[in-house]
Parts: sequence; C-alpha cells; structure tokens
Amino acid sequence: MLCLASGGVKAVLAIASFTLAWQHSVEKIRWEESYRVEAGALVLEEARVQGSGAGMEPPHASRFKDGFWRWQPQQTMSELLLTRSEFTPDYQFCTLGQCQSLAEIVPPAAIVTRLWACDKSTQPN
Repeated sequence: MLCLASGGVKAVLAIASFTLAWQHSVEKIRWEESYRVEAGALVLEEARVQGSGAGMEPPHASRFKDGFWRWQPQQTMSELLLTRSEFTPDYQFCTLGQCQSLAEIVPPAAIVTRLWACDKSTQPN
C-alpha cells in the first residue's frame, strides 16, 4: 500500500510498484524513477533520464536504452517528499503502464507532497 498526503488531502493506493516522472525545471528533460513498495519502505529500483545537464548527469554505470540513460540505485527510503510548483508541469504517476497527473490523486494543496509505504491499518497523518 502507498499513502500520499498534500496539505489536508490524503489517499491510500493498493499498489506494489509505481513510477514517478517529471520534467526538469531548467533543462526541460524528462526524468523517471521506478519504485517498489515494501513493508515500511520505498525502494528506488531504477532511475532514467533522457539527457544530462544542470545537476542531472547519469552515473558512469548507467546504460543508454530506449532514449533514456538508465541505472539501478537500489536505494531504500522511508518516504518521498515531492516539491510541486505552479511553474513546472506536475509529476506523472504511473502504474501498470498507465500514467496520470499526480494532481488527479492528490491536488497540490501544499508545496510538498509526501509519499510513504503503509498498510491497511495505517491512516495517513
């Protein structure tokens, strides 16, 4: 389960994995990160970027495939804090090959939107 909160708006999604995609605010290049939801954690399985520049250089171990530089960070975190701005397009939230604006799940009611792994008994706080 994935919990999301933005201001007073909260959502719980019964999913095991998801991808976040966004456009870099300076370079205007697409960035994607794929996560696995585990008990109490989010695992970043793959990061992808369509180009480089302005702090978004792919690491040396990345490989170029299907128009993206790809790498596997395998980083585990307790939560994601997403900064949302009226000056950039909203994040795209993708599951099972379907993408939608993050605003369709939780509107940008606050500057920061929080995502974390939760279970059925967990209520977003």
